[in-house]
Amino acid sequence: MSRPPYPPFTEKTAIQKVQAAEDAWNTRDPDRIALAYTQDSTWRNRDEHFQGREAIVAFLKRKWDRELNYRLRKELWAFRGNRIAVRFVYEWHDHAGQWWRSHGNELWQFNPEGLMERREASINDLRIEFSERTLKAD
Repeated sequence: MSRPPYPPFTEKTAIQKVQAAEDAWNTRDPDRIALAYTQDSTWRNRDEHFQGREAIVAFLKRKWDRELNYRLRKELWAFRGNRIAVRFVYEWHDHAGQWWRSHGNELWQFNPEGLMERREASINDLRIEFSERTLKAD
């Protein structure tokens, strides 16, 4: 299995990879998203550390059971060889109706087939009012 574009990345292919990730995550389909990662992909997401596609799917299901009406934007920050750094922002609300804006950085490392083998995410959350939302659904 492979997922173009492949490393080493150029600015154009790094931007394509970031856009593909944004598009996939906005589907909120854990099974589809997990296919972009190696079978043994390692993740750090906030204070969670886990490995493998099954763990990725389980994590994403938990995430979107809690983060409702999730909407994400990603932006290329830097790239080199088989690594890409992105900054991102997403908005969501919890079950009580409180809206949040989450922002942070991700570090990605890819194998030669273009699958992500490592993802590290640092994320901060900010309470916002409904009227402060900037990422509205298409």
